[in-house]
Amino acid sequence: MAVTKRLDAPEALAAIDGELQERTTGEEAIFDGRLLHVRRRTVQLPDGRTTTREMIVHPGAAAIVVLDDAGLTVLERQWRSPMERAFWEIPAGKIDPGEDPFETARRELHEETGLAAQSWVELGTIHNAIGYSNERIVIYLARGVGCAQGGQKLDAGEFLSLKRLSFDEALAMTRNGSITDVKTIIGLAWAQDYLKGNLPQAIVKTA
Repeated sequence: MAVTKRLDAPEALAAIDGELQERTTGEEAIFDGRLLHVRRRTVQLPDGRTTTREMIVHPGAAAIVVLDDAGLTVLERQWRSPMERAFWEIPAGKIDPGEDPFETARRELHEETGLAAQSWVELGTIHNAIGYSNERIVIYLARGVGCAQGGQKLDAGEFLSLKRLSFDEALAMTRNGSITDVKTIIGLAWAQDYLKGNLPQAIVKTA
């Protein structure tokens, strides 16, 4: 029987990526906003032709799955203007310049929920919009949660509603269409995998 190489093996990836790589030959700024920046890149394709790629440059974010000793998690209900509706989400926020994503996670948990955690696990990183943005979201599991000093500290213009519910109920919401936010779906699924011992890449952090 023929042995198939793992698709994520370094030698397999090097061979595949070498044939797919696009080489950037120029870049121009189209728009610079408070959060997002739009760029147009000129790239040389693998066959030698030239084309352009438009993309959104994003600072990245950290997201947090909360799990307390009673098996409850925390979801936020927040209005999202691009979709003109509110969504259920796990707590999350953008990474400030020079900030470690873990510090972002701890800060955002405090600011958005008024909670602090005793133990943390880095579950993994997702790239949620690879066709048009370089955004990454580092997802954490926070356990041993309690009220943080000073309580909730929302940003100006930030409005959200918090709900505590069982972890199993939140998982069910990802399957029945009540939760459609991608970071929340993946974060809850990864947390479940970690709790079952099925997430070997998870990294325990020092609080």
